Amino acid sequence: MKLSIKNISKGVKLSALICMCFIFTLFENTFAQTEPMYSQYMYNMLGVNPAYAGSREVLGLNFFQRNQWVGLRGAPKTTSLSLDQSIKEGRVGLGIQMYSDQLGVEDASGVNGFLSSRIKVSDKGILSVGLSVGLMNYQFNSLDVQNRFTPGDNTFVTVIPSQWNPSVGFGLYYNTDQFYLGISSPSVLKSRLAKYENFASGIQKTDDFHLFTTMGYVIKINEEVNLKPSTMIKMVSGAPIEFDFNTNVWLKDMIGLGVSYRTGDAVLGMAEVQASRNLRIGYAYDMPFSPLKAYTRGSHEIMIRYEWGSSKSKIKSTRYF
Repeated sequence: MKLSIKNISKGVKLSALICMCFIFTLFENTFAQTEPMYSQYMYNMLGVNPAYAGSREVLGLNFFQRNQWVGLRGAPKTTSLSLDQSIKEGRVGLGIQMYSDQLGVEDASGVNGFLSSRIKVSDKGILSVGLSVGLMNYQFNSLDVQNRFTPGDNTFVTVIPSQWNPSVGFGLYYNTDQFYLGISSPSVLKSRLAKYENFASGIQKTDDFHLFTTMGYVIKINEEVNLKPSTMIKMVSGAPIEFDFNTNVWLKDMIGLGVSYRTGDAVLGMAEVQASRNLRIGYAYDMPFSPLKAYTRGSHEIMIRYEWGSSKSKIKSTRYF
């Protein structure tokens, strides 16, 4: 029996929803996220999903800078620079990322390499399987903890010197001209705070297993307006599920305006400008509604993306995701 492309597409989406529901049952209780956070991940998901490498079918350079919880001492600061490209007529994606992630007395920086295999599964649908392999330089110095030092307390006299740890991630990514779905784990190895397990104070390691699910759809309102609702579901072992609900509106394919809601955390505003065929600039502002709002002026994030050969891309709506 011959299946139509339409039926295949429906089957992929239905299977994805069933898979997402099954995944939800694997996670529960107590928040503990350690992967870097990005508000504008929907415009370049390479740092979230290795299978995204090469999906834009052009050579692209992406820069992210995020200052989280401004005004709060020791708040997270993340910088990322990545480059990716497809080769072999779009069947293979390659990428590399350099990053720095600072959080209080913890400092992690490193490099990741990405490889994806891209298979055309329908007239417009492409399924990618991706792998990332890298090295993380990790440092931790509890002597820098403010207002918590107690003589004789081993918890606050511990230093983890600079050390290189391996990192491995995996992902699946399916997309058409108007729809995308991704499931990934950027890091499956426990490479942060591992020595905390030995502390008598009971502080636990926080580099637990992360699983991210991303999904979005482009709705054409008219020739000048496109609407793009999307979501990210973040799941961490031993933590409650966290949702990001996003809505972005693109005007004349030049200006993008968006709002997001992150459960239990913050509301976000975003603005993107397609300055030229090759250059895009974006900004995001997060305002927490959690108890942190009394101590911070919010979070700021900038994104700069430059692409070479964008006019040769075979995917019309690649610019949206």
